[in-house]
Amino acid sequence: MTVQQDIEEKLALVLMPKHLEVTNESINHNVPEGSESHFKITLVAQAFEQKRLLERHRMVNKILANELAGAVHALALHTYTESEWFDRNGDAPLSPPCRGASLFD
Repeated sequence: MTVQQDIEEKLALVLMPKHLEVTNESINHNVPEGSESHFKITLVAQAFEQKRLLERHRMVNKILANELAGAVHALALHTYTESEWFDRNGDAPLSPPCRGASLFD
């Protein structure tokens, strides 16, 4: 199972999202080809109702603690309630360009 598949499976199982999109953005960074180290997650879930943004991110980080302690170097989180998602017309912001260096230079 890939890191991306593991992330998708864990989030789907625990949060039962209305919408889940996990994008491997590693190619946008200075890492070896085929890396799974940088991800963007767009997640719409009932569990986020009445939760502040920080609480939502902590929920996701707790679910993905093993991945964050290992393979995952960066995680862009876009967490929404269903009504927030509809207000955005089902769109999440673009991730910023990578400005960091790599250990593989």
